[in-house]
Amino acid sequence: MKKSITGLLCILFAFACKAPHNQAALDAYFEDGIMLYNRKLTDVIVADIFTPPVASRIYAYSNIAAYEGIRFMEPQKLSLAGQLNHLDSIPTPDPNRTYYYPLTSLIAFTEVAKKLVFDLERMEKLQMDLISEVQEIGIDKDIHDNSVELGKSIAESVLARASEDGYLRRTALPRYSVSDDPGRWRPTPPDYMEAIEPHWNTIKPFVLDSAGQFDPGLPTEFEIDEDSQFFNEARAVYQAVLEVRPEQLEIAKFWDCNPNISTTKGHVMYFQQQISPGGHWIHIAAQVLEAENKSIVEEHAILAQTSIAIADAFISCWDQKYKSSLTRPETFINNYIDPNWEPLLQTPAFPEHTSGHSVASTAAATVLTKLIGENYKFTDSTEVPYGLPTRTYNSFLEASQEAAISRFYGGIHYKPAIELGVEQGRNVGEFVLNSLKF
Repeated sequence: MKKSITGLLCILFAFACKAPHNQAALDAYFEDGIMLYNRKLTDVIVADIFTPPVASRIYAYSNIAAYEGIRFMEPQKLSLAGQLNHLDSIPTPDPNRTYYYPLTSLIAFTEVAKKLVFDLERMEKLQMDLISEVQEIGIDKDIHDNSVELGKSIAESVLARASEDGYLRRTALPRYSVSDDPGRWRPTPPDYMEAIEPHWNTIKPFVLDSAGQFDPGLPTEFEIDEDSQFFNEARAVYQAVLEVRPEQLEIAKFWDCNPNISTTKGHVMYFQQQISPGGHWIHIAAQVLEAENKSIVEEHAILAQTSIAIADAFISCWDQKYKSSLTRPETFINNYIDPNWEPLLQTPAFPEHTSGHSVASTAAATVLTKLIGENYKFTDSTEVPYGLPTRTYNSFLEASQEAAISRFYGGIHYKPAIELGVEQGRNVGEFVLNSLKF
């Protein structure tokens, strides 16, 4: 609290000695602002070790707020209020006041984000640094105050929706119960973690009618007969890992995106921090938009639509995961094929069917293909900060297809979870595109 008060006093003192309003410099400062702040948000999400579904929720609410703050720059742009489920109204500007909407947007973005992450102080500092830098550039005091006030009002409305989406209530629901049924999911090595987000299907979707709207169907029937279809699917995963080629291993590692990788040394367990699947696609969108000649409002709209699709994709995927609660390849292979076999990637702590990366990646790629281009060649540098090289793709769908098959190469999914996951993600992405007007 003392730090916040001290920081606020410093900002107010600086504002008293502010530079004159500098419109050109402000516009230059905010040119790629929403992409930059999504990256800053990712840093916080990664450090906080949020699970993929939770991370997707944070990106969605933050980017919805940012879009609502910037859309007034283009009067024809529509609010998402009344379009998104349970988002009924968003504050609008007072026609008697003057605003600088890029500032309104990032205030709304950071205000929402800081209420959804664990590291409140870090997000608070990002917001205070933003205000300080804007004042140093030079902004009229009334415009500044109006813009910040509107941004916080927008954030308050978006957060009201978040407070009633089921996120808080899910923690009071029963834990996942491990069954003796050999076909059902159970915790996997090395740390045998409890099931992650078994009640994520109770979260209110942003656009979908329900979590089960695009249910892909159940997986192949579990059987241990060596001539059965299920056994053959497990054997295919087993062989894929044993015979993995260098290129396939690179693909598996590049798209790992598991923020919950744990390593145990003696009695100490620590996490290797990585970006989530949703975060990876937000970064793809951000780097592509920096290279595109889109208006600042259009950039915000694309990021909002992409993040909404990813969030609903996780709700859809998690609904089927805990309906079927299918055992992972690692468990089946160790029990019935080879007790010493290990996947190339650490098996995530949730059921197998369908593949979350397949669903989320395809949903994001479907949206980006429609909004940016069908055969858009780009180089993905998302994983460079995590020690991996760039990869180049001829389209967003090509990248999403690689993300999907990476789970097979890595030994953590059977083929049907990937194939049906791709179909599920495409359905979610197309529904989001058809349901929202910007």
